[in-house]
Order: sequence, then C-alpha cells, then structure tokens
Amino acid sequence: MQSSATSIEAYLKEIPEERKNAFTELRETILKNIPKGFSEQMSYGMVGYIIPHSIYPSGYHCDPKLPLPFAGMASQKHFIALYHMGIYANPELLKWFVNEYPKHSKQKLDMGKSCIRFKKWDQIPFDLIAELMRKMTVADWINCYETQFKKSK
Repeated sequence: MQSSATSIEAYLKEIPEERKNAFTELRETILKNIPKGFSEQMSYGMVGYIIPHSIYPSGYHCDPKLPLPFAGMASQKHFIALYHMGIYANPELLKWFVNEYPKHSKQKLDMGKSCIRFKKWDQIPFDLIAELMRKMTVADWINCYETQFKKSK
C-alpha cells in the first residue's frame, strides 16, 4: 500500500496506533545505524533511504530523475515492511541475514527478495536490523548496484 503522504511527518501520522511505537523504533534504529551519505525522504509512497544525486548523479536506472534507492520502510495492511536492496543484490549479505535472524527472533523469517515482513510488532529484532544497516556503506551500495546493473545489460 503506497501512501499519498508528501512528508515523513504526514506518513507517520497515518500509521495505525497499535504499531506506531514499533514503526518509530524501527525508524530510529535505521537512522542511528545507516552509514553517512544516505538520506531519508519519502520514496515510492513510503519512508525511504536513498543516495542523493549530489553523491550519485546518475540516479536510479529505471528513472534517472530519482535518486538511487537503498532501503525503505512501510506500514502495510497486515505488517510492517523493511525493504533493503542490499540483501536483494548481495548474496553474501542475504546469507548472513538469513543465518543471523533465528539468533535474534523466535518468529519465522518472512521475507521476499528485498522485503522483510514483521507481523508481530513486539518481536522486531532491532539489534539485527541495526547491524544490517551498518553492513553496507554508500560506496558499497553504489559498487554493488553498478555491478548488478551492468550484468543485466
């Protein structure tokens, strides 16, 4: 579900009351741990973390007017979603995350290619998310992105 909110503050006001605390804590975890150079902004109808054009002028290959996306978080109908392009594009990072997840949560890992779904707000493994966010710098993501993009050309 994409939001039509044009600011993060407006998006946060739309979050259902029962998940506001978990969503806020997840956002704070990301902001405290994401490496320098990433910026937070509304992106694709959710809270997004991007590499601005000032750092990566080429932008996103699907629409170069957009900055390069890296991660995002959204309040979906039945879950809180964390989208992390690094685990989609980097098999070693995905393997690490999948192996670490059971050490941090009793819940079964529910994920798609880049989407991690949290259906139980009180069981989000914030320490693991903090570590995941620290694992890829802006330079790492640009290198990974360009390597994966060039392979698909």
